[in-house]
Amino acid sequence: MQPDPNERATYNGLTRAEATLPSSAYWDMGAYQRDLDAIWYRSWLLVCREADLAEPRAFRTFRVGTQEIVVLRDETGVLRAFHNTCRHRGSQLCQESEGRLKARLLTCPYHAWSYSLRGDLVRVPSKSLPEGFDKADHALYRVALSVWRGFVFVNLLEDAEDSAETSFDPASGNLGNWPLETLVTGHVLRKVMNCNWKIFWENFNECLHCPGVHKDLSRLVPIYGRGLMGRHDDPEWARHADNDAPEFSGGLRSGAETWSSDGRAHGPVFAGLTPAERAAGQTYATNLPSMFVVGHVDYVRTVRLVPLGPEQTELTAEWLFPPEALKAPPADIDNIVAFGRQVLEEDAAICEVNQRGLRSMRHQVGVLMPEEYELHRFHNWIRERHAAVPPSP
Repeated sequence: MQPDPNERATYNGLTRAEATLPSSAYWDMGAYQRDLDAIWYRSWLLVCREADLAEPRAFRTFRVGTQEIVVLRDETGVLRAFHNTCRHRGSQLCQESEGRLKARLLTCPYHAWSYSLRGDLVRVPSKSLPEGFDKADHALYRVALSVWRGFVFVNLLEDAEDSAETSFDPASGNLGNWPLETLVTGHVLRKVMNCNWKIFWENFNECLHCPGVHKDLSRLVPIYGRGLMGRHDDPEWARHADNDAPEFSGGLRSGAETWSSDGRAHGPVFAGLTPAERAAGQTYATNLPSMFVVGHVDYVRTVRLVPLGPEQTELTAEWLFPPEALKAPPADIDNIVAFGRQVLEEDAAICEVNQRGLRSMRHQVGVLMPEEYELHRFHNWIRERHAAVPPSP
C-alpha cells in the first residue's frame, strides 16, 4: 500500500519536543496546594456508587485535601452532600467513615446541635437563643452532588454547574452499552501509592512503559507491546493500514476475550455490546482528576484517585460484575481480579520509581517523546486550570 499523503495529519504523535511540567510540580507543597485550589476543589469527584448508600440514613464521609464531606441518603431516598462541619463552632459531625445513622438527625457530638437529613438546623440545646438568631440561617453547608450511571460525585464549588456526566473527557469511550447501574462489586483494592497524583495519570496516558513494565499485559494487548496505545501512534501506520493483526490495529491477542490471567471471559458476556466493542477488549471513560472506568466484555473496572499529599495518592479499584457472575466458582472471579491487580501493582511501583527520581536538584523539567501526546494534553489541562484560578494570597 502506498503511504497516505495526509499521513502527518492523522498521526497522533507530537511533532516537536514539548516540555513536561516542572519537577517541583510533583513534590512542592505550594504546588500541591495549587492543585487542590485550582483542580480538586473545583471538579466533580467520585465518592462511591449509589449501591453503597442503598438504605435511608446510610452515609459515607469523603476527604480531599483539608475538606471533609458527608454524603447520605435521607429518609425519603434522596442523596445529599454537606460539609462534615457543624454550624455552631465547626466541629466534625460524622466521625466514622461510613455507616447508617441511628436517627433521622445529624447530631453534633460536641454540643448536640441537630440537623435534619435535608441539612436544616432543627434543635439547639441552649436554654435560650440570642436575639435575632434564626435556625434557618444555620443550615449545613451544602455540597453539589451528581449521579452518573450509578456513581455518586460531589463538587466543592459553591456554584458548581453542569453535572458529572458533562465533565467526562470528550475523547473517552462511550459506555452506554454497559449496564453500569445494575452491576455489583466483586472485589475492591485500596492502596496508598508514594507518588503525586499527576504521575499516575501520566503513566495512564502512555504505553511507552508497557513493554518493560507490563509483560503479561503486553502479550494480551499486542499493540501495547510495541509501546503504542493505538494504530495512529505509529508514524508509519499507513504502511500497515490494511493489517488487522492486533499488534497493528489494537485489541486483544487472537483468541482472547477479556482482561484476565488466561484471556478468557469468566462469566456472562454483556449482551448489548457491539461487535466493535467486543473486539476492542477494553473501552475507557475518563473523568479527571479523580477516576476512570473500563468496560470489558464480562465486567467493568473502576479506579478512583484521591491525593493525600504532594507525594502520596490513594487508589481505590473496584471490579463490577453482573449479579449472576458472582454465583460462579470464586476461581473464575480470581482469574480476572488477579490480572487487574497485577497491572495496577506494576503501575503503582513504577510511578513510585518516577517520583523518587524527581527530587534531583539538577532535574528541573523533562521532555516528552512523540508517543506521549496524551501527556502533553494532560499537562495543558493542568496549566489551563491553574491559569483560571489566581493563587491564594
